[in-house]
Amino acid sequence: MSLIENSLEKLRRAASAPKEGVATGAPLRLEPVATLEPRHAHKRTPVDLGRLRAEGYLPDPQEERRFADYCHRIKRPLIQRALASDAAQDARLIVLSSALPGEGKTFIAMNLALSMARERDISVLLVDGDLPKAHISRVLGLHDEPGLVNALRDDRVDVESLIFDTDIANLEVLPAGGPCEGAAELVASARMREVATRLTTLNPRRLVLFDSPPLLVSSEARALMPVPGQIVLVARAGHTPRRAITDAIANIDRKKLLGLVLNDAHVSGNQHGYYDYGYGAPAEAVVRRDRS
Repeated sequence: MSLIENSLEKLRRAASAPKEGVATGAPLRLEPVATLEPRHAHKRTPVDLGRLRAEGYLPDPQEERRFADYCHRIKRPLIQRALASDAAQDARLIVLSSALPGEGKTFIAMNLALSMARERDISVLLVDGDLPKAHISRVLGLHDEPGLVNALRDDRVDVESLIFDTDIANLEVLPAGGPCEGAAELVASARMREVATRLTTLNPRRLVLFDSPPLLVSSEARALMPVPGQIVLVARAGHTPRRAITDAIANIDRKKLLGLVLNDAHVSGNQHGYYDYGYGAPAEAVVRRDRS
């Protein structure tokens, strides 16, 4: 038999052979297909900007334009670091804290979240992590709603089910969930890391912004510091003792400390300043009031 005839014969035998899973009745071997988890259906809540302004959580109307620029200067390095190609997942977890009460951290957290929500390529989840005070939950009318504490206390609770969408595009809110005995131990638990991972895994466009209690008066704040990949510290010029700032920084991994927001400072003719921690001259930036 010639080489050509031999090849044709092999083709005929292959064509007449039974097909696995069809002629022989053998089960088909199907490869598993990866599925994407559907977006969780959140509850909704409006954001009352008038109430926020009346209670001092938004700047006065005549200062909005300048303040928007300040927030832009603060958020830009946070977003760039969070979305860098080599960024760790926890870089999308950002904590704002202060050394002492009354430095303005909640004011900054609220306005920074609103500024981030204007970005086209990300969404922002504002987490009320100030469990003892829960300022954000109160001013948004969510103080009676379950939230972070409930997810930490019960492993069966999916934290995504506790998140509220708002009427502001790209802005979500997770309430504190009410006071709880042993909150510091809950924040320090492995469950806290599970919850944080859940918040960043489901939506790769989401940045999670925590309003933390003050570091030097709250064990919950110190327990939270290992969780995020980025930390911003708020201080008030002429009010926060230098030693308090130093002591607060001692509770933070210096590699995670991205900046220091200085309230009531006069920097280059402006009222407030934002310092890139560890660098030389400050960049002009941020805040106006001293809400929490």
